[in-house]
Amino acid sequence: MAYVISSDCISCGACEAECPVGAISAGDDHYVIDADACTECGSCAGVCPVGAPAQG
Repeated sequence: MAYVISSDCISCGACEAECPVGAISAGDDHYVIDADACTECGSCAGVCPVGAPAQG
């Protein structure tokens, strides 16, 4: 199941830079993950300082 970013996101951008497939982009309120592009590698979760990305 693809990762999703919760509203806990502080929009630091760490996850976007870490995503190997470019599935993460800035949304209106916080970063979002394109579920169709996400490969479920978990790189985003590993670098997030607030734990916002999680498997949905």
